[in-house]
Order: sequence, then C-alpha cells, then structure tokens
Amino acid sequence: MSTKENLNVAILQANLEWEDASANRSLFSKKMEALSDSVALIVLPEMFTTGFSMNAENLAEEDDGETFLWMKEQAKIKDSAVTGSVIITENGNYYNRLYFVFPDGSYQKYDKRHTFTLAKEDQTYSAGTDRLIVEYKGWKICPLICYDLRFPVWSRNTEEYDLLIYVANWPKKRVAAWDALLKARAIENLSFCIGLNRVGEDGDGHIYSGHSAVYDCLGKILTEENAESEFSKEITLDKSYLQDTRKQFKFLQDRDQFKLI
Repeated sequence: MSTKENLNVAILQANLEWEDASANRSLFSKKMEALSDSVALIVLPEMFTTGFSMNAENLAEEDDGETFLWMKEQAKIKDSAVTGSVIITENGNYYNRLYFVFPDGSYQKYDKRHTFTLAKEDQTYSAGTDRLIVEYKGWKICPLICYDLRFPVWSRNTEEYDLLIYVANWPKKRVAAWDALLKARAIENLSFCIGLNRVGEDGDGHIYSGHSAVYDCLGKILTEENAESEFSKEITLDKSYLQDTRKQFKFLQDRDQFKLI
C-alpha cells in the first residue's frame, strides 16, 4: 500500500436546531454542498438532527429511517463518506447510534458505549457493547461518541488504527476537559484525532462552545484553536507523516497487554 495516501476530511461545527430533524438536515445539506469535491470524509456532530435530547420516544427513527436515507443520499452526491450520530429505535430499545456511510451506500454503525449518566442518558438509551474499526481508502478509523472520550481504555489503539473520531455535544462548562482529552487521546494512541462538537444553546439550556479540532499523532493541533462559532473546515491528513512518526517512535509496541472482560 502506498505510503502517500492522504485523507481529505471536512468537520462541520454547527448550531443545531433543537429537536428539529428536518431543519438540521437542511442546514447540513447546505454546508455540505459548499464543500470541495476533494473531501473524502464528512464528520457531523453527535445527535446532529436533534441536539442531545432525552426525548427519544418522540424523536427516534428506525434504523433505515429518513436521516439514514439522507446520509446515504449525501454520501452519493458528494462521493464522500459521511458520519455522525442519530437517535435510533430498534427492538424496543433506543440507541445513540453513529453511522459511517460510504459513497456507495454501504455502511457500518456504532452504538455509544458510555451513556452520559450525568444527563441520565443511561436511563433512556441502551449502551453499545462493540467498538467499530472502519477501513476506508487505506485508513483504519475508530469512530466514537462524546462521553466515550473520558474512557481511554475504550479507545486504546490495539488495532493500530490511523484516525480516532469523536462526535459530540460537549457543554461549554467542561470544555477544558474536551481540549485536554482530545490531545491526550491523539498522543497516547499515536493517531490522528478529530473532535467535532456543536455550538449554541440547546432546548435544555445547555451552552456549547465548539472547540472542534484535529490533532496529529504527536498532539499538535492542525485546526484553528478554540473556535466557538459555526464553521466548516477541510483538512488533509498525511498518511506518510503518520507512518514515518510510528517508525521513529514505536510507542504502540510498548503498550501493556490486557483485555476488557
């Protein structure tokens, strides 16, 4: 495999319309339309159609519902993978489910492992049990969701993935932790790390300050630091830089060997 395969990624930091899936799909359709044709992966926030709502009974969609079909349509139009999480109902349970939709319409999914007990997410949504590693355009990608960021064992790089992604609704009052942990996850996993957060105020009065960012495998920030307004950012991740860094610093080879039980 070529060592020069780069991945062009777009992160869309937005002010979500509270519990209005149609308005949010329209919002992101416009933002995605403005992206360049070189983008290969588009990252959307956690619960990007609703905001971080516990009103799952009224907001949940089926696994092949309108938002999922919209993601497939956008992936086809942009010839790009699209990822973000949505409120889903399946077999009588609710999930905070991330879809990774490929340009050809195929997809993979990940259910949030760590439901946010402080907001009683655990009382509404069932926790996932399996981590997802996506293989796309010569990259191995590990997509996770918001509160997962606080649990380093769950993101531990045992598969030598190249890119770690967190989609989030992370409140402003704890944004210092967001900044610190994203950088730490990049460094400890010797991986590119993307954190995509929202901005604005939700229907429960929580304020979000964004700070979406991309870090390289040594913890260097590659995007504008601490941006608190809406933006769409395209960035190219350099595969050869990652591989050269791992050849020089073989930290992943020295990791402790243990398994989750």
